Amino acid sequence: MKAFILAAGAGTRLRPLTDTCPKPMLPIAGRPLLAHTLGWLRRYGVREAALNLHHLPDVVRAGLGDGSRFEMNLCYSYEAELLGTAGAARRIQELYRNFFDQTFVVIYGDLLLDLDLDDLLAFHRTRKSLMTLALKRTDTPHSQGMIAVDTDGRVTEFVEKPQTWAGGDTANAGVYICEPALLNAIPPGMSDFGHDIIPALLRNGAAVFGKPLKGYLLDIGTPAAYEQAQIDAAQAP
Repeated sequence: MKAFILAAGAGTRLRPLTDTCPKPMLPIAGRPLLAHTLGWLRRYGVREAALNLHHLPDVVRAGLGDGSRFEMNLCYSYEAELLGTAGAARRIQELYRNFFDQTFVVIYGDLLLDLDLDDLLAFHRTRKSLMTLALKRTDTPHSQGMIAVDTDGRVTEFVEKPQTWAGGDTANAGVYICEPALLNAIPPGMSDFGHDIIPALLRNGAAVFGKPLKGYLLDIGTPAAYEQAQIDAAQAP
């Protein structure tokens, strides 16, 4: 399995920290967040990852290099203008001649996580899913991608950051298991998984499933969450 890490965001809510350091490279317990992510991927046998870059790209490249010191092979895609989460995946596929030639995991780069990737992958394969979303609980649906699933875990509704939502408290956690055929559903140009691609897949009856994550995951995107990440990482075994 390969990985795609979304690392292009500016992290405006964490300024001034992100004025000189991209959010995915902010230190967590003395190590860049992406170093934690790569270590987590390596524990599950992932050895190749692609990252999209935009804000302060040289900081990411300098900090991670070719990935060899993490026992990974890394490649990068710089976006002068943001292409969106899905558009970024399509660009990597074009730049690196079918990089996504096998099942791959998509991870949002502002996540500190230690979830059970094998558990999510097994569910994905059992359901013969095109795209499987890790799910979490939230009490702030207006700021999340909100999801409804049936008893088998098939996604029946997905709304990105709805103004109103009466479908429960299940949200997109920002980790996807995908098959290469998913790239066929991404048009040229800018597009987003949450706003564009997942709703389109559902309209077309594609096999999109969701499973509650097993393990730990924290979006560090606010000052309070970033502070909590420091505490959690320091206490981790």
